[in-house]
Amino acid sequence: MRAVLVGMIAASALLLAANVQADADLAKNSGCLNCHNVDTKLVGPSLKEIAAKYADQDDASAYLAGKIKNGSNGVWGPVPMPPNAMVSDENAKVLADFILSLK
Repeated sequence: MRAVLVGMIAASALLLAANVQADADLAKNSGCLNCHNVDTKLVGPSLKEIAAKYADQDDASAYLAGKIKNGSNGVWGPVPMPPNAMVSDENAKVLADFILSLK
C-alpha cells in the first residue's frame, strides 16, 4: 500500500512539473518573455512581481488574462504593454494562472 501511495505522489509531482514547463513554454512562445523575465525586471515587471501584486485579488486570473489579451497602459510605469490578440482566451487564462503560481 505504501509503495502505491509513494508512486502516486511521484507521478503527481512529475505531472505538475510538466505542466509548469508547458506553461513556461507557452509564455515563451507567446512572446511574454520578450519583455518579462521570471525573476527580474526587463522592459516590463518580472512575472514574480506581477504575481505578488495580484496575489490577494479575488479576480486576479481573469484580470491578468484580460491584460494579456488587451494590453495595458500606466499600471507599471510609462511603457505600455501591447495587446496580444494572437493569444487565445484559453491560453491567456493559462498564462495568467502560470504567472500567479510564481509567488
